[in-house]
Amino acid sequence: MERLASTSHPTHKSIGVLGLGIVGRAVAAHLRRRGFPVFVWNRSPRPVPNFVGSPGELANLCDYIQIFVSDDEALLQTVEPLSADLAPRHIVLAHSTVAPDSMRAAAEIVEPRGARFIEASFTGSKLAAEKGELVYYVGGTDEALREARPILEASSKEIIHIGAIGQASAIKIATNMITAASVQAAAEALALVQALGVPLEKFLEAMRANASHSTTLAMKLPKMLERDFEPHFSVKHMLKDMQIANEIALSRYLDLGLTAAARDQLLEQMQWNHGDDDYSSVARKYLLEARSAASEEPRMEAQDEQSDAGESVTGTTESGKPALKPQDANAISAQQPLLSFSGAGDGPAHTASRLRRGFLRQLLSRFSSGQG
Repeated sequence: MERLASTSHPTHKSIGVLGLGIVGRAVAAHLRRRGFPVFVWNRSPRPVPNFVGSPGELANLCDYIQIFVSDDEALLQTVEPLSADLAPRHIVLAHSTVAPDSMRAAAEIVEPRGARFIEASFTGSKLAAEKGELVYYVGGTDEALREARPILEASSKEIIHIGAIGQASAIKIATNMITAASVQAAAEALALVQALGVPLEKFLEAMRANASHSTTLAMKLPKMLERDFEPHFSVKHMLKDMQIANEIALSRYLDLGLTAAARDQLLEQMQWNHGDDDYSSVARKYLLEARSAASEEPRMEAQDEQSDAGESVTGTTESGKPALKPQDANAISAQQPLLSFSGAGDGPAHTASRLRRGFLRQLLSRFSSGQG
């Protein structure tokens, strides 16, 4: 992967920013601080300076257009009406995390008008965008990248040229696979530590000195312990990326077990209406405050008996009473963590009972996500 060499700053030309989410707003602000004239458009109107009426109007006013929309469909729906107003003077920079095929399709809409197209997927969430420290993975011609570099520099700390259009998107999806799996593994590790009665803060301290620690875990672990899921990168967006990865896996006959597991946990959060929370909220199911034994045991012991007797979790029990159905799994999981041990002082029988309950909840979760 080649890093682009720095170039001198050209005469400032107008820049259009399409999409005013967390990152789009921050990028527009950095461009203005660098002295660029900036015009903006968003699918839902915003009371902000230089807001224009349409993508076409933006193209008429600007030479460079940065697109920050959320998914494949939004990207293609944005460049299609934009294309009619494009000319050879334009450079369109697409920043969405989408499938490589979608990025190539967007380029094929833009380039027949003589405009140049750059894919510039980025890594870094809310804080990196606000600090102007995004990292861009870019694809496109050397000439277009040299001209567009000062625009990308306004909001980034590094720009890495990956290769042809579509290849930067592949890299971004791959890196997000690692990010999602890392946070899911951390959530499960916290569950185990909690189950064995070890203070969670000790796990955090140990991880800081561990070789597997990362920038992601440094940001997410303290928030997970605090149950602070303010969105920096949302569940719905990470789920979208994991779905793209799994679709690619199916088309290329790849077995991506970890990615599929991360997708399923994110999907569960969506089913609990947490799609706008930070994706680290996958820890929520493991780290709910433990309920008192008195209020928890009677209801759950009945489920233990049913499970131990080999009953199906759907249909009807031998006593004629309806058993739990797959759609009931979310309600159970939302009420309690999968593992809610009270501490290291539990006896072996009590621990075994709780382990059975955890297994049952995992089984129900699988039914609810269609894996059963």
